[in-house]
Parts: sequence; C-alpha cells; structure tokens
Amino acid sequence: MQDGQVASPPGFQTPKVSLSDVSSVAGAVPARKVALLRVLGPGHVWALGVGIVLVGEFMGWNFAVGKGGPIAALTACWLAGILYTCVAMIDSEITSTVAAAGGQYAQAKHIIGPLAAFNVGLYLVMAYTMLQVSNAIVTGDLLEAFMANLGVAGTIDKRAFMVLTIVALAFLNYRGVLASLTMNLLITAAAFLAIVVLFVATQPWAPGAVLQHDALLVGLPYGNLGILAAMHFGLWFYLGIEGTTQAAEEVRSPARALPLGTMTGMMTLLIAATATWYVCSGLMPWEYLGQAVTPLYDAGRLTGSRWLEVSLFFGTLFATVASANGCINDASRAWFAMGRDRYMPAWFGAVHPAYHTPYRSIVFFVPVAIMFAVSTPLDQTITFSILSGLLGYTLMALSIVLFRRKWPLGTIQRGYVHPLHPLPCLLLLLLCSVTYVAVFLGYGTQLVAMMTFYIIASAWFVLHRYKYVRRGDQFTMHWPKPRGY
Repeated sequence: MQDGQVASPPGFQTPKVSLSDVSSVAGAVPARKVALLRVLGPGHVWALGVGIVLVGEFMGWNFAVGKGGPIAALTACWLAGILYTCVAMIDSEITSTVAAAGGQYAQAKHIIGPLAAFNVGLYLVMAYTMLQVSNAIVTGDLLEAFMANLGVAGTIDKRAFMVLTIVALAFLNYRGVLASLTMNLLITAAAFLAIVVLFVATQPWAPGAVLQHDALLVGLPYGNLGILAAMHFGLWFYLGIEGTTQAAEEVRSPARALPLGTMTGMMTLLIAATATWYVCSGLMPWEYLGQAVTPLYDAGRLTGSRWLEVSLFFGTLFATVASANGCINDASRAWFAMGRDRYMPAWFGAVHPAYHTPYRSIVFFVPVAIMFAVSTPLDQTITFSILSGLLGYTLMALSIVLFRRKWPLGTIQRGYVHPLHPLPCLLLLLLCSVTYVAVFLGYGTQLVAMMTFYIIASAWFVLHRYKYVRRGDQFTMHWPKPRGY
C-alpha cells in the first residue's frame, strides 16, 4: 500500500466510478439559490405605501387648485380618494394571493397574459421612476428656498442635492430592504406628525383665529369644468399607495401584512389629504397656492411661527426622501421581476449574494433618474407618473374581473376578499376615464406622446422580446385550472 492510501476492509472491492457518474451526482445537488429575504412586517408595508404617497400632501396636489380653485381641488381630492380606495381593495385581494415581487405585473402575468404583464411592468417602472425624479426636484427646491429664507440665497446648487438624493438612496436600497424600509417607517411617521402638528397649531376649532377661510375661500372660478380639470393633480394626493404590493416577496406574512398595511395606509392618506387642503386653503390665496412648489412649508411660514416653519421644512424633507426611497424600492422590484421572467434581459433578474437585493435593477435606474431630474420641469414629471399609474389602474380593473371569473370565491385561498364586487372596479374604470379627459385638457400633447411610447414598446416586446419568455417557468402559483379551461 502506498503512502496516502486508505486500506479497504477485508473482502471489500472498490467500485469503479466513471466520470459521467460523478457528473450526474454533482448535477443532482442544486446550487444554493440566492433569493429576496422575507423580513418585512405590516409596519414596513404601511411605511412603503404611505412613505411613497405622503409627499403628495407636501407638494404637487396644489396644482389642482390652479386648475379649478380650492373647492374643485377638494372635490378632486375626495373623488381621487374613492378611486384609490377601489385600487387598494382590489390590490389587497389579488396580492394577498399572488405574493410575488412585481406586484401588479405579477398579477397581470398570472391572470391576463404576457403583453398585458409587460405593459403593466413598464407602467410601474415609469410611474415610480418619475415620482422619484419629482421628489429629487422638490428636495433641491426646498433646500434652495430654506437657504434663501435664512438670508444666504445662492450658496447652494440645487442640482447637486438632486443628484445626491438619488445616489444616496440607491446605495441604501442596494445594501438591504430591511434597513431602507425601517428608515422609511421612522421618517414617514415624522412627516405625518408634522402635518398633524400644523393642523392643531392653526386652531381649526376657532375659525378666523389663524385660518381665514371666509376671506380666502372662493367658489369655482372656472365653473364645473374646473372640477374635471382638477382631477389631473387630485390623484397626486394618493399616487403610489399601490406600491405596497411590490414588497409581496419580502413580507413575512403576505396574506395578513399586505391588506393590513395597504388599507391602514389608505386611511392615513385620506386624513392627511383633507387636513392639508383645509390648512393651506385657509392660509394662502388660491392664485398663489395653485402654483407653489412647497405649499405645506409655505403654510408653516405664513403662521409666523419659527418652530412651525422648521417643523414643516423637516416634514417636507422627510416626505420627499421617504417617497424617493420607496420609489427606488418599487421600480427595482418591478424591473427585477421582469428580468427574472425574461420580459427584460435576464441580467436584471440577479440578486446580490450578500445583501439579497435586486442590485442590478437598482443601479440601472440611477443615471436615468438623474438625467430627468436635472432636465425636466416638475409638472411634467408629475404628469408622466400620473399617466403611467392611470394606465395600470385601468388594467387592474380588468384583472379583478378575470380573477373572479377564472377563480371564483372558494376555489383558491384568499388572504382578503374585497366587498361589493363588481362595484369597486366599475367605479375605478369610471374615475380613470374622467381623469384621462382631465389630463388631455391640460397636457394633451404629453398624453399622446406617452401613449405612442407605450405602443412602440409593446410592438418591440411582441416582435423581439417575447421569444425569450419562458411561459412555463413564469407561473409560480399552484392554482387549479381556471373555470372553463
């Protein structure tokens, strides 16, 4: 026996093993799959949804006042609230069942088909990216205005802070979802508290003491048409609450956390939106309010209280940062899911081996967001985001109808069942149609340009990308065959 060999027991014969046998055994042991981590709870879902949307109370919604006056803006606020309540209920039912990254994209993939799924994924990515860009723009404008109020105007370049906001938050998302959404939870709560503090400080129980609604509140300066026009920016009060579904694959208990986080988030936003309108319409003439970049910060300044001004400065800053952070999370999850299913190059479907984040999808959108932030006006980025969201909501109404028809109640387990079906989807379609008209009245050229872009993208998918999609691999739900199939 040579050195280094091990003696065999008596009567034992060493089996002959071929190279092909070794290869087959090695191939039978799967490599460790790197996946997203299930680490989030209902509070993180609330922070993701409200964090993305709460910035709409600090800026953007007030452009609805410019379109139709304060009463038209309030009407649009409540009509948009009905629209988004329908979105939240429909989303909660489907996503508590289709618990996968990509949210509405994953829903369309399982319920409607590939072309609809591709378009929904694209709507999501563009809506959240343009919302992120809007937040970066407002962050720069806010810091510039705050420095000017301190008497040191011209000391900062707001474009540098736009870029810094995008890069810093992308890095935070790159490092891990738990840390980024825990931060969102804290700063979103602080931003919401700033709205509550301002509301209480303006003494709404004592009309005329601080708020001057009798002097400032006007009727409908542009008539009933103003209500229709105001619907365009009325959506900004709530745009993005559907982003809670993007966390479906990283939530510990999707069937419980997603409906709870989404519906409590919607209640939070309804309260914040109404309080915001009430305070701002009682402190500013509607002509100024309709074009202000940071209306809540301006409201804090107009109270004459220095501590309220500082509170609303930080509230606005926290809201924009929380929204941009959540948008990076949601856009990257949608793009990652599309890459994983080969609707986009599979390279984007990678997960970081240490941080368990879709890091390539996160990094990819950094230069895109920076380019739009430094070159595009705020109202146009908001409009791009709103229109992309609207297109997604329209397909969402179709999704719930097909979902209930293919898999009626009782055929599959649902974490949440929305009531009064089909009334919510009918209301959703009606209000979406009204908003399309409102957008066309003010931004008809941009509406046509966006629709053209999405039609061209759809043609590219059908003619070039669809051949890479593996239909059999993309269906992850273990459901029975749909009724009628």
